[in-house]
Amino acid sequence: MSLQEYRRKRRFDRTPEPDADAPRGRGKRPIFVVQLHHASRRHYDFRLQVGDTLKSWAVPKGPSFDPDVKRLAAEVEDHPIDYAQFEGEIPKGQYGGGHVATFDRGLWSTDGDAEAQLAKGHLRFRMFGDKLKGGWHLVRTHAPARQPQWLLFKERDDFAGPREADDLLEDVTPPPGTRPARRRRAAAKAGARAASRAQQAAAPRERWAHRAARLDGARATSKHPGFRAPQLAKLQQEVPAGDDWLHEAKWDGYRLIAEIRRGRVRLWSRNEREWTSQAPEIVSALEALDLDEAVLDGELVAGAGRQEDFGLLQATLAGEKNATLSYVLFDILQVDGVDLSGSPQYQRKALLAEILKSPPDRLVYSSHIVGRGDEALKMAIERGLEGIISKRADAPYHAGRGDAWRKIKQRDAEEFAVVGFTAPKGRRAGLGALLLAAPDGARGWRYAGRVGTGMSDALLDSLAKQLAKGARATPTARVDVDDPELRRARWVVPRLVAEVFHHGRGNQGLLRQPALKTLRRDKRPADLREARPSAGDAAMPATRTHAPSATIELTHPGRVVFPDSGITKQQVFDYYRAVARWLLPELDGRPLSVVRCPQGAGRPCFFQKHHTVGMDRVEAVPLEEEGGTRADYLVVRDEAGLLELVQFNALEFHPWGARADAPDLADRIVFDLDPGPDVAWPRVVEAARLVRKRLRALGLTSFVRTSGGKGLHVVVPLKPPCPWLQVKAFAHAFADAMAASDPLAYVATATKKFRKGRIFIDYLRNGRGATSVASFSLRAREGAPVAMPLRWEELGRIKGGDAYTLTSTPRRMGRLRAHPWGDYGRRRQDLASVSKALSALEESSVPEKRRRKRS
Repeated sequence: MSLQEYRRKRRFDRTPEPDADAPRGRGKRPIFVVQLHHASRRHYDFRLQVGDTLKSWAVPKGPSFDPDVKRLAAEVEDHPIDYAQFEGEIPKGQYGGGHVATFDRGLWSTDGDAEAQLAKGHLRFRMFGDKLKGGWHLVRTHAPARQPQWLLFKERDDFAGPREADDLLEDVTPPPGTRPARRRRAAAKAGARAASRAQQAAAPRERWAHRAARLDGARATSKHPGFRAPQLAKLQQEVPAGDDWLHEAKWDGYRLIAEIRRGRVRLWSRNEREWTSQAPEIVSALEALDLDEAVLDGELVAGAGRQEDFGLLQATLAGEKNATLSYVLFDILQVDGVDLSGSPQYQRKALLAEILKSPPDRLVYSSHIVGRGDEALKMAIERGLEGIISKRADAPYHAGRGDAWRKIKQRDAEEFAVVGFTAPKGRRAGLGALLLAAPDGARGWRYAGRVGTGMSDALLDSLAKQLAKGARATPTARVDVDDPELRRARWVVPRLVAEVFHHGRGNQGLLRQPALKTLRRDKRPADLREARPSAGDAAMPATRTHAPSATIELTHPGRVVFPDSGITKQQVFDYYRAVARWLLPELDGRPLSVVRCPQGAGRPCFFQKHHTVGMDRVEAVPLEEEGGTRADYLVVRDEAGLLELVQFNALEFHPWGARADAPDLADRIVFDLDPGPDVAWPRVVEAARLVRKRLRALGLTSFVRTSGGKGLHVVVPLKPPCPWLQVKAFAHAFADAMAASDPLAYVATATKKFRKGRIFIDYLRNGRGATSVASFSLRAREGAPVAMPLRWEELGRIKGGDAYTLTSTPRRMGRLRAHPWGDYGRRRQDLASVSKALSALEESSVPEKRRRKRS
């Protein structure tokens, strides 16, 4: 985001405001600040950190805590991060001259991509400040104004109430020579008293001392709650048997001890470092428990707390992402003057379960299974967790590592091809580690990591001699990671198969904690290819099997999604389940953007392309974006992933024209024929037929679908795929040739003033990162229309781009029983042979003699 406008408006030799060149602090979560600004017109400046700048709004009357009050917020220029610390006088005569004081500051978070929500016009977020807490909304209006206008309003939650920002100015520094009005101080006190009475009436405090005192081994204590050194688990290979043990999930996060003293919360790491400021949402949630004193033990996690979510947790705490964090609680050591560390484990957990019977948002109770440890481990692995923690049910809580808590991790065994080795280090002889690779479809092999443990000296010596023959410096597998160790590695043609124990895969897709199980002398690398379907095969519906959808729990099934037709979320879910076999080949393995409509198609919707917390069945694939940064993109592999996105209120599905494992190679071209508002439908049909004719003259077969809106898409599959630069250049040249052939009918520029009476040949969907709507996807428009693939001979019978809907599409596909495009994914055609033909086409393009009559 640019600070150019901020610089333009200020003279930094005359104003004490921070300049725009100060470096942003690293390793911090996104902040917010609200400043009271006594400029020519008194107002509040509301600022949210998005990326490396503060997105800013001027709110004349300040935030209201009443959800029914919507405050006007005028968007102003972005500010530098350092502006959050600014207080003082801006000299008169300078831009914004007047006194600036801090009203509140803290951290904020949102589920999903903040920039995407702002671009769509509706940001849902939570603030964790001293005054501003809970959920809030910013919604852009369509009122004509010099600056974009938004509405800022409070969500209905425990922090809402009949208060205004002006009621909370007691601690805000006033302009020189003034003091806060008494009525404001009185209003603040009255508001605080009213809020306290309302909170007490809504959730009366329950004293837990009497309940805790009944536990075996409990004792009264006068010691104030504070940090307790945590109990740790020993790593074991076998699950302990018998009902003397209870088994919990092993969460992959950061261990935190929570101290509550007189209702105030502090968080501590396992090494007694204070984390209170790093997780304000957890502090707020623990305060909402309404405990006077307590010491709690748990794990801070992101997402579902799985192995693959640990990277998301780290990125969020580092300020690189903005995910929802949760505190999974599994023990209680003290409450309201009673020390419970000597009480049995099962009794402590029973009390904790009572306290968390209706937990505030962000707090989770870690449930357990008594006995049946093998079953508990199996369930944990199925959920994508690393393993379980087995605890002796009758044991007290002891700091440090002991035998009462045992950690059992599941180790997967998987087979890989050996594609190289590293040199030995130190006293090791032979080789350092084996380089492993997994099949990568038609592309060969993909590097999966290296294994250096589990090999005897004799095996090391034998492998070193065997692999040295024919070793080379260039990789024999695709390497998508930057590992300095690999620069000195030696690579070989795959001839050996290694079976390896590991604990899943990390953020870069590499094996975690691998150990060699054995060399499979009975197998060849070719056997691994035959055991795994290639990426190309997944494009054909007949050979694809999908995970069952029964595991996806649908919430709010009766919510109306399409208000004009009364279609509910359950009907949308049922539709996507019915067409999954047709839709999935369009999505499978491709980076994906979705249009999410949490309040239905009639309310603000937003695009989302990045993976978010809570998505258990949708893959997160890291891809490089413009500027060299990497982000986790949505990728759907099966029906469960598709339906999980529907559960997340996704209505539209827009895949890339490339696969996630080859994002720089396009395997389809899409021409979107977008008619101006005064263009009749028959002309759109005629345009699609002309596009098909011209593509056929170039030796390219094409297919057609309705867009679900006003126009048609003409799709050209490419096999083998082609680089994006080549594809975009071709699409651009083709669109220009169409426009040149009949400039009164077609246009190849997106500028609206040139599109009156014409059809825009939109070639812009053919670039890396661009998307187009998938066949069989719904559109978030009246009537629940569908983007429907057609046979060319059907085109003349279609009445419009929105001819098929949620209700008519399943009937149509039930009659056809086959894809209208047939086996389109198997057709071999690329752009290598059409360049010369396209040049000839451009040279011979002259305006058509026939001109259409227009009303």
